[in-house]
Amino acid sequence: MPSLSMEQVPMRSSSLVVLTCVALTLSACAGGQARRGPPTKVINRVLATAPGAAQPSVIVKTEIAYFKAAQAQGQYSAGVEFGTPEAVLHGRNGPVPFATLAQALPNPDKATEWGPRTVVMSCDGALALSQGRFRDADGLVGNYVTAWLRQKDNTYKWSYDVAGRDNPQPPPRPEFEDGDIVVTAISSIRGLVATCPQSGLGVPPPPPMAIGEDGKSQAQLSSDGTLRWQWEHRADGTKYVKAEYFYEGAWETAIEESLESPS
Repeated sequence: MPSLSMEQVPMRSSSLVVLTCVALTLSACAGGQARRGPPTKVINRVLATAPGAAQPSVIVKTEIAYFKAAQAQGQYSAGVEFGTPEAVLHGRNGPVPFATLAQALPNPDKATEWGPRTVVMSCDGALALSQGRFRDADGLVGNYVTAWLRQKDNTYKWSYDVAGRDNPQPPPRPEFEDGDIVVTAISSIRGLVATCPQSGLGVPPPPPMAIGEDGKSQAQLSSDGTLRWQWEHRADGTKYVKAEYFYEGAWETAIEESLESPS
């Protein structure tokens, strides 16, 4: 969950400033991201005209709402609200029930910041995964992956979440001085939607995958058979996540992360 969705570049006021906005590429829609994502009014306009049940922008919109709730009411409280009752958080010793964790620990004084970079969805939109960047309360950054399930009311709730800090951490940002002009670059978001199976034809099974031992790995296939993802907790403590989706006749890797647990 957390994020580095903006880059700031200092320049002297006498310098020529050129700002290039990176296009937001979503399979079913488009919009811009400011810190956490595109403005809500932009997403609402896109959703009104986007075709099909699988719309990556809906996941982006949900993550924005989740992020805002975490800042307003506390990270764990918001996590319970936006998660399924069975949601798990993949920690340093493996996945644990999030509800149990949230009951045992108080909300941190400062919530993590995060924002998506990639969203992949099954053809029918019932299952989605998002991958992005975060910045925690200590200012450390890294990657995260979240699995989302569509509910009966067509909203989405998260069912699995994992994060890991960069090692090494990127160098600190330069200090701004009086007179600097700060240009903010808009990050892009990749939206990937699986190809729907043709009428009367099924989806070929995904390629075989290695499954961890002692219950340290688990895989899930979407109900329409077009999206598969797995998590694995490896012997060295690494948290591994991979998502594959069926696209134009072949299985493609959409997300693959090996995340370190903090020492």
